Amino acid sequence: MADLTLEILTPSKLALTGDVKSVTVPGTVGSFQVLYNHAPIISTLDIGTIKIETGDKSFQYFATSGGTIEVLNNKIRILTDALEAVEDIDLDRAKNALERAKNRIANKDTEKINLKRAEAALARATNRIKITEKYSAVN
Repeated sequence: MADLTLEILTPSKLALTGDVKSVTVPGTVGSFQVLYNHAPIISTLDIGTIKIETGDKSFQYFATSGGTIEVLNNKIRILTDALEAVEDIDLDRAKNALERAKNRIANKDTEKINLKRAEAALARATNRIKITEKYSAVN
């Protein structure tokens, strides 16, 4: 099977580049997979998991906070605010962030908080925990 060229960019750096067999992303209307000769597409991404199949049939898993994906002529470009490899996620830190977000949401009437921001923090922390628990031993 032929390769796809993948490029993942965050605001601060080119996070990942290389040839891959497939990429599965969390589209805002559902996850989808990009394979060789995929139709051209531009789509938005939600908080979730990016799964990459490399040339040696191994998989890499990343937490993303959403963004956009463009697929054109077997080149995939993903723009995201944040990208974390599963092995780089600090589970204790993610659990602490989850608790902080839950507390902010629970006390929304007594504290001045941005509820949408707290809900997004809750979703990101939940995603990091889920990915770590599901994929940290996989590879």
